[in-house]
Amino acid sequence: MIPVYYPELDETCYRDVLENGLTVAVVKREGFTKKLAYFVTDYGAIHTDFTLEGKEYHAPAGVAHYLEHKLFDMPGQRDVSAEFASLGAMTNAFTSYDLTAYYFSCTENFSDCLKLLLEFVSTPYFTEESVEKERGIIDQEIGMNQDAPDSVIFENLMLSLYHQHPIRIPILGTSETIREITAETLHTCHRAFYTPGNMLLCVVGDVDPEEVKALALQVLGTDKKEVGKKAALPAEPMVSPKKDTERIMEVAMPMFNLAFKCEPLGLGDEAIRKEMVADLAAEALFGESSELYLRLYEEGIIDSSFGGGFETIDGCAMLMCSGDSDEPAAVRTAILQQAAKIAAEGIDETAFLRMKRSALGRRIRQLDSFDGTCFRVCAYHFSGFDYFRFPEIYCSIEKEEIRDFIARIVTEERNCLSVIKPVTQ
Repeated sequence: MIPVYYPELDETCYRDVLENGLTVAVVKREGFTKKLAYFVTDYGAIHTDFTLEGKEYHAPAGVAHYLEHKLFDMPGQRDVSAEFASLGAMTNAFTSYDLTAYYFSCTENFSDCLKLLLEFVSTPYFTEESVEKERGIIDQEIGMNQDAPDSVIFENLMLSLYHQHPIRIPILGTSETIREITAETLHTCHRAFYTPGNMLLCVVGDVDPEEVKALALQVLGTDKKEVGKKAALPAEPMVSPKKDTERIMEVAMPMFNLAFKCEPLGLGDEAIRKEMVADLAAEALFGESSELYLRLYEEGIIDSSFGGGFETIDGCAMLMCSGDSDEPAAVRTAILQQAAKIAAEGIDETAFLRMKRSALGRRIRQLDSFDGTCFRVCAYHFSGFDYFRFPEIYCSIEKEEIRDFIARIVTEERNCLSVIKPVTQ
């Protein structure tokens, strides 16, 4: 394991790529009793089309999430969660649009917990009976999602903002698509994407990096296997197909999501620089100390629920804000006007430096969280970037880059507003 020290952050990360293709990263946190491990695959809900061993496959929407559920089943009716609990550990997993993560945290029995994590994620055990049983559980989850305003408002936004990108389909899939998932489907997707060469093991804590590496080789072996090749995601025009979408639900007051469509970022340093420029643009427009936020708050158009940021997913990206407001359309108008003002006048130097220090400080504070650190190391790894290098990127950004981004992105043609209104008596 090769150590790299980052003096700006006082962090040391040990990395290696094993014979089987697995990347291992260990972030040393000496003196802490907590230990956290993430085992992550570069495979998420949008990756339904791929090629494996010369054959093309199309998987039903929702298969990545279905697979996440089913991997907790082990031969011999073993209960993975109970085994972790008996070791004094907590375990869980999640599926996003472009990756799936399995993780545990513990203060003792770390080696046994790590072996269990690697074992169950790499062991595909699917029977038609168990797959059918899970279908009902996931269908109930889909139904609950359809009754959750936070989920509905975002999913409606994606349907209206994108023409073809699979982000239009919910991560869970639909009640119709999950009926197409079989044990064979799960085996194929596991074989394609749950191979060491498509995965990252990240550990944060006071652990021995060489032990982590040895345990990974012990459980996973040294064989290198073929990784499924994901189909190219459809290119999207930057014009939003719809400007507005609305739903009536049981909410206390109107809530909104507003997004401005951005070009996909790609991979590597230049992509991460673009992301951090966009992050600072969100701070300039939506931050609590921004001119726009303070004015709209004083006018009562927004409240403390208002906030925004930049979201990037494989093949797409968006500048977003959300909150509760009786006047969502007025919020959009105000943002467009403020963007035009920034495009014309630029950003004050003092405000820019304050904003950059604030954003950089926020990212540094996030490293205090083991979970936040682990997740970001994994997510940025799959974007071709060493996350601990973020200070050097931030420090090199100029205010003109923020102005240019806002002028290009925050426009009428790129936006869509999703609103949920309360039921009226």
